[in-house]
Amino acid sequence: MAVLQALAERPDQWRYGYDLCTELDIQAGSMYPILMRLADRGLLETSWEAGRVPGRPARHLYRLTGAGRAYASTAAAAAPTTSPAPAPIPAPRRSRLEGV
Repeated sequence: MAVLQALAERPDQWRYGYDLCTELDIQAGSMYPILMRLADRGLLETSWEAGRVPGRPARHLYRLTGAGRAYASTAAAAAPTTSPAPAPIPAPRRSRLEGV
């Protein structure tokens, strides 16, 4: 969801996967499979960067499709607005030998 939300903030802008990794603090080994699944489901469109820098390989760019924008807005509306309260920490169990 964090990836969709980040892309939805600027839906018309092409984004690099590396930039999304640093923005969201997600490792590349997790980010790129997420981006591939979103693209396979038609929620992202992909492109190769137009201007290549000599000595560096071309990079993929990503942005939401119309379906991706609709899905991101529906998912954001359905998401809870507050975090659930954390579960209380159980009290330590007392030993039967305590207080003897």
